[in-house]
Amino acid sequence: MQNSRYYALSAYLKTRYGKRVRKVPLDAGSSCPNRDGAASKSGCVFCNSKGTGTGLHERGMSLAQQWSFLTDRIGRKYKTDCFWAYLQSFTNTYGPLARVRALMRELAVLPDMRLVSLGTRPDCLDKEKLRCIADWGIPEIWLDIGLQSSNDLTLRRINRGHDFACFAHCVEEVRAQGLHVCVHVVHGLPGETSADFLRTIRDVSRLPVSGIKFHNLFVASGSTLEDWWRKGAFVPGEMDEYVQAVGESLNFLRPDIIVHRLNADPGPGELLAPQWAADKTRVLNAIQRHLEVMNCRQGSQCRETNPHRRKGTFSTGTSHE
Repeated sequence: MQNSRYYALSAYLKTRYGKRVRKVPLDAGSSCPNRDGAASKSGCVFCNSKGTGTGLHERGMSLAQQWSFLTDRIGRKYKTDCFWAYLQSFTNTYGPLARVRALMRELAVLPDMRLVSLGTRPDCLDKEKLRCIADWGIPEIWLDIGLQSSNDLTLRRINRGHDFACFAHCVEEVRAQGLHVCVHVVHGLPGETSADFLRTIRDVSRLPVSGIKFHNLFVASGSTLEDWWRKGAFVPGEMDEYVQAVGESLNFLRPDIIVHRLNADPGPGELLAPQWAADKTRVLNAIQRHLEVMNCRQGSQCRETNPHRRKGTFSTGTSHE
């Protein structure tokens, strides 16, 4: 971990590529089965209809055009020619195999592209799609897969549309194709405590995931959670609670898992509550201070070994009900 209290993405990239690598957010105009009616029309309770895209697809820009436009700006700002293509908004492996193949064809020819990330869901990946993604010869491919919680009761409560067993099976299939999984987890979900969040971290550490993104739950405008919040049915957590939960969770996180991010990043104009979520730097600084004061260190209390090196599959069965 090179003198850090956790295995930061920046440290991994510096070691692997020897230079600054910048992510480039791309919008492929993807949909989601949890919004178009295939699974649900209301989406996850914390998500709104905008997703997390740049909006460039709606302006008629192809992925190649978006890439040219954004890498020019990002490259000049950060003085780098090493880029990470990130299809971020909604579920980028949803739909027929032909669509996934077309996306990979576009991504594979982007200049100065070293890595690819595809934001997706575990119920929108199968062996054929995974083989298609792996076969394009891109040196490093990540699948950003939302889990949010390993508690099946919570997953139903937030209208996630899949259970933990679905996620665990998907991770095994992804790793079998030599691809990397970055799991997304959320603290402060309705009905959950910090103990539930810690249990999710322990469950994740038993799976062959390569990276993790921590998110603090916030109320986004236009989401189901906004309705609950306005009616008093949901109260966002305090910053101190989140900071302490992240510190404790890192202790139990397998030490080889790369931490891609430590807190959520609300889009412009979408944050309703809590207001502390708007100050990303303040939250990060608070986490760093807490890690020092409490002597937290990633993996210090983790007893799991790296399942990338183990034979066999992970046995699920964590419903917590």
